Amino acid sequence: MSIESPNDMKGLAEAGRVVRLALSEMARQVRPGITTAELDAIAGKVFRENGALSAPRLVYGFPGEACISVNEEAVHGIPGKRTLRAGDLVKLDVTVQKDGYMADAAMTVAVPPVSDAKMRLLACARAAFYQALTVARAGARVNDIGRAVENVVRKAGFAVVKELAGHGIGRLIHEEPSVPNYYDRSYNQRLTEGLVITIEPIIAMKSGRVVEERDGWTISTADRSATAHYEHTMVITRGRPILLTAA
Repeated sequence: MSIESPNDMKGLAEAGRVVRLALSEMARQVRPGITTAELDAIAGKVFRENGALSAPRLVYGFPGEACISVNEEAVHGIPGKRTLRAGDLVKLDVTVQKDGYMADAAMTVAVPPVSDAKMRLLACARAAFYQALTVARAGARVNDIGRAVENVVRKAGFAVVKELAGHGIGRLIHEEPSVPNYYDRSYNQRLTEGLVITIEPIIAMKSGRVVEERDGWTISTADRSATAHYEHTMVITRGRPILLTAA
C-alpha cells in the first residue's frame, strides 16, 4: 500500500510497535531448553495484550502465532515441541494485523555458543539489509535493492535464497511489489514516496536452493545448511526509509 493519510501512518506504526514488542520478548527468552511452542505463546500473549492478531493465522490459516524456523529451516517454521539447543540459529518472524493494518519483521537469534561461521551468516543477513536501506529511496528501482543485498551476501561467501523475497504490505500481508534479494532486470518498478514494503534478506550458508517440508509450510535448504533472516517493514521516502518495526 501507499500512505494516503496521517491515519494510515498512525495505524501502520501501531502495528509495527506490536511486532517490535513481540520480537523483543521472544528474543529475550531464546535459550537452550525452551520449545518453539513456548516462544510462540509469548508472541500470542503480546498480541492479545495489545489488541492485535497473528496475520499469518488470520489470512492463511497458519498453525501458530508466529513463524519460528531453526537452522536449515529458512521460513514458515511451525511452532511445536522442538527444543532449542546450543548452536542453533533461530529465525523469529512476526506479522500482525491491528485495526486493519499489517506489519512484518524478522530477526535471527543465536543460541550460544554458536560457531563462527553461523555468526558470520547472521551478521551478513543484517548487513545486507542495512546496505539495501542505502538505495531504498523514492525514484530508485526495486532491483536496486536486490543488487545491494546480493552484493553483500556474495562478498561474504554465502548465497541468497532466490525463491523468497520481500514484498509490499499494509492492508494485506503480501502486496505488490515483490522485492527480490538479487538483481533481476525485470524487477524495474520505481519506488514511490509513501510506498510500504519489507526488505528481508534470507540467506544460506551454501547453495540457497530450498524445498518445502512435509508439513506443507516450512521451507528449508535442500542441502540442510544453516540460514539467516532479517526483515523490517518500512515506508519509502526521498531519504532514508522510515522503519516501522524498528526501535
